[in-house]
Amino acid sequence: MRENLDSMSSGNMAFTDCMKPTDLDLSAEKKGIKRKNWRNKLNFLLKTNSSQSVLHLMKNRSYRPSADDVKQWAQSLDKLLSHKCNCICVFLKSEFCEENIEFWTACEEFRTLTSHEDMLSKANSIYEEFIKSEAPKEINLDFHTRNTIVNNLHDPSETSFLAAQRKVYSLMENNSYPRFIHSDLYKELCATARGEGKHIKS
Repeated sequence: MRENLDSMSSGNMAFTDCMKPTDLDLSAEKKGIKRKNWRNKLNFLLKTNSSQSVLHLMKNRSYRPSADDVKQWAQSLDKLLSHKCNCICVFLKSEFCEENIEFWTACEEFRTLTSHEDMLSKANSIYEEFIKSEAPKEINLDFHTRNTIVNNLHDPSETSFLAAQRKVYSLMENNSYPRFIHSDLYKELCATARGEGKHIKS
């Protein structure tokens, strides 16, 4: 499914994908805000973004992961991303760094386009939202990668965002994904899939 991404390398990645949990804790302490537990975070996400909430999706049988699905998520990021219930997005929202998964998803959508007009529109939309300086959801890219995207905006191709997508995928694979697999959210999802978790009301 992602053969073009299989050859990516993370050896030269010197920047992180989002705020570290320790930074978040320190920031919260400075503001005198108690760290919310996962149940409260999930309820908040359900209320504020129900269309994307993992809890909302798990109520739908077509999206509900089985115990085997959840177990496979621990095998690779690809396994996790391929499931309809994109739980890592909820996790990243809770860490205030969902821009990487949203950019990666936008790139996947871009690569399915065949019309030059559609590609041009989507490419500019991705640039405005994720690439340009001070974009609403600006991702962390080196100058060369960013400049290449800018130079290709007038005539985008299927590979226009491939280099940036590889870098972002690598960041998620080496940073966000391990944190998700070791998070309380993942543990609760495992328990829920096995029928052991408590129902979380919205």
